Amino acid sequence: MSRPHTPAPEAGIEPPLVDAETDLRPTPEVAAARRTLRAHPALVLVGIVLASLNMRASLAGVSPLLGEISGDFGLSATMGSLVTTIPLIFMGVASPLAPRLARRWGTETVLLAALVLLGGGILLRVAPPLVALFAGCALVGSGIALLNVLMPGLIKRDFPDRAAAMTALYTTAMIAGATTSAAAAVPLENALGGWRGSLASWSLLAAVAALLWLPQAVLARRGTQHGQAAATPVRNRDGKGDGNGARGTLSRSPLAWQVTLFMGLQSLMAYVTIAWMPTILTDHGMDKATAGLVFAFSTLVQMSGSFVVPLLAGRMRSQRLLAVVVAGVMAAGVTGLLLAPVAGAWAWAALIGVGQGGTVGLALTLMVLRTRDAHTSARLSGMAQTWGYLLAAAGPLALGAVHQATGGWTLPLLLMLAVCAALALLGLGAGRDRTIAS
Repeated sequence: MSRPHTPAPEAGIEPPLVDAETDLRPTPEVAAARRTLRAHPALVLVGIVLASLNMRASLAGVSPLLGEISGDFGLSATMGSLVTTIPLIFMGVASPLAPRLARRWGTETVLLAALVLLGGGILLRVAPPLVALFAGCALVGSGIALLNVLMPGLIKRDFPDRAAAMTALYTTAMIAGATTSAAAAVPLENALGGWRGSLASWSLLAAVAALLWLPQAVLARRGTQHGQAAATPVRNRDGKGDGNGARGTLSRSPLAWQVTLFMGLQSLMAYVTIAWMPTILTDHGMDKATAGLVFAFSTLVQMSGSFVVPLLAGRMRSQRLLAVVVAGVMAAGVTGLLLAPVAGAWAWAALIGVGQGGTVGLALTLMVLRTRDAHTSARLSGMAQTWGYLLAAAGPLALGAVHQATGGWTLPLLLMLAVCAALALLGLGAGRDRTIAS
């Protein structure tokens, strides 16, 4: 079926929760909020960069230290995987709350609270009791969920004329935070006397970011457009609403579920890699510091896929071939880990990184291309993030359990290849030139 060409979102972000193309004039409250924020562009810019650096750093820094954490608490492989699984569960649970909280308190206030929550979770995570480790993981996941949902809409709202440049900056900072955290985890462990010092050090970054957002939270009014737009149907240019059918349509739409499952499985692959890639390498004889650097390199090269793939997807009527290609690239990297994990580690890391960057970029692009208006796109984004993160949470736990049961990594890696195949099949459905009715 034919449809107007819809531009792809910038790489590495969720579909915007605000319709920047609508010709409706902003309310006086929104206009006042925009004027307040634009009076401090440097402060907003630095705040966005610092918040973005925090969005993956607290998770990526855990993976190279997972063996020490598990050994310190006497955790099995299955229990140890909860350190990466619990944040994912709470990222899925907390994501639907973000627009409601922003509508009640204002986006800037919720972002500030998210950074405080994240910093507190990081510190609680290194407390001696085992329950504190898991409770801290829950707080970390909740804080990241709020940042994850609100940040792209804030950029779209406050920098409508520079959205592409700001999105590139936001994405680059997010990946840079994950890369730096993964690469610095072991050196910080050696310098600070253990894994607790290494993990706790990232609370300083959250504290600095929170200080930068404090004046913005004080100045900004309650009820910014971000929260309003996420829940309010967007009116078309002819003045008519998009109706009330989207709520039921999404849950009954096979296309919506294909996009959601594609998002969920690519997230599953990403967090399985975060949780277990360094361990896979060290179990095959690589030293811990080098394994951390290989993992950091894999995270770094994700930028290439996350930038290029959405640009290609936006120029194609069908993204089916693109979905198969990016899933195949990732599968090639996993196959390399299966056959020669240490000898070709850097090459496999590059393939997995490019594939993961491509799949996440494509997943986020499909949320826009498969919908006709910003309201439906926002609802699809919420559906995909909520169910996607909950699905992704099962990945590290399941692979840890399989590894513990088999005593090796052959079967877990074969299961990862099966997930890559499922991604390709889902991409054949989600990549069709179709849209979900409003």
